[in-house]
Amino acid sequence: MNPTSHPQYDAAVVIYTRQGCHLCDDAEVLVRNFVSDIRLVDIDHEPELVQKFNTCVPVVEINGKVRFRGKVSPMLLKRVLEAEANSIPTDANL
Repeated sequence: MNPTSHPQYDAAVVIYTRQGCHLCDDAEVLVRNFVSDIRLVDIDHEPELVQKFNTCVPVVEINGKVRFRGKVSPMLLKRVLEAEANSIPTDANL
């Protein structure tokens, strides 16, 4: 790994977004530095999501928990992903 690359984490990440949202685009680029499998959900296609997240996008959900609303902090993102990775039981812990 070169010094500018980031470790990849195995996490279920959903980013709730909408078209034309620059913060959403920024969040996607940032999260892709750490997680390769991301699901993007455009809230404008589901009325209940518009009601839930309307002006809060992007919303980043990691392993089923909402972790960010609006701007995503790279340092906090890395900390959350590391904590999630350390909380997953391995075969040795079973």
